[in-house]
Amino acid sequence: MKETAKRLLYEQAVGRIGRLIARETDMIAVMATVACELHHAFSYFDWTGFYRVAGPGLLKVGPYQGGHGCLQIPFDRGVCGAAASSGRTQLVPDVREFPGHIACSASTRSEIVVPVADSRGKLIAVLDIDSDQPAAFDEIDRANLEELCGMIGRLA
Repeated sequence: MKETAKRLLYEQAVGRIGRLIARETDMIAVMATVACELHHAFSYFDWTGFYRVAGPGLLKVGPYQGGHGCLQIPFDRGVCGAAASSGRTQLVPDVREFPGHIACSASTRSEIVVPVADSRGKLIAVLDIDSDQPAAFDEIDRANLEELCGMIGRLA
């Protein structure tokens, strides 16, 4: 996808999501809306969803679009765990080269996971997006998804 087309898709998707969730106070409804809108806006998104912090060091699947996800992921495993434990976005061009990658789906080739923190900086979830294409995600995805996760966190 050309850079300008991708930027435009993000501008449209983030704007639409912002309008949809602006007054929503239920985080599950927010996450469901975000997952749905993103999943249908980008053809290279194969699995789009959230893993919520469910206890110390533990993520549990939240609203998502795509095939079945892992039900729970400890902070010390996989790309989602790395994002949760470090508080930093993980952009993985080839999941087969990521130490400890959890294969929730055999078709996943690349992944981006973005932490979602509330207004106090406390981690509440991670946004996980998988693609069946290698190296599907880039800095445009990172910047826009981080902006979106900041918007979600301010609602928490």
